[in-house]
Amino acid sequence: MNRVRRNLLAAVAALGAVVMLFSAAGAQERGEIGIAVGETPNPPTIENLDGEPVNLADHVGERPLLLEFWASWCEQCEALQPSMDAAFERYGDEVGFLAVAVAVAQTQRAVRRHLERHAIPFPMLWDTRGSATRAFLAPATAYVVILDAEGKVAYTGIGPQQDIVQAVGDVLAAEASTGR
Repeated sequence: MNRVRRNLLAAVAALGAVVMLFSAAGAQERGEIGIAVGETPNPPTIENLDGEPVNLADHVGERPLLLEFWASWCEQCEALQPSMDAAFERYGDEVGFLAVAVAVAQTQRAVRRHLERHAIPFPMLWDTRGSATRAFLAPATAYVVILDAEGKVAYTGIGPQQDIVQAVGDVLAAEASTGR
């Protein structure tokens, strides 16, 4: 009976994940994932991987800023990485890029070890108390927020299907059209 119960629970969990995935995809198309586009979040102070404070507000205001909520165990983050790398390669001089490692089922040490094997081209920060996760209403990892040069949310998306190059290009085009 235990095996039947485990299989039933696994099937219910899988069905729930599929429903959440489709709900998230539809919500993303409507701009309803995480913090709302047009909002101006209050960027918190989090840490770098050495435990030193980093005020995210110091990275907002001069140019657009892309934040990716990330985890070493996140397969969707791994699948999204080529798009992130391409966007950084193309727009890294015009847009700030930061990865925010969530403090869920990983340690700073584990993140540092992961980065030794799988380097990313932009800084990785550590969200020890979940303050960035709360400030940006991050629903999961592989969640991306792009702030415009004024600090307003210009884009949100979740999952590996995001075209980050296009998203960053759209934000920069909107900035250019408003003369910023």
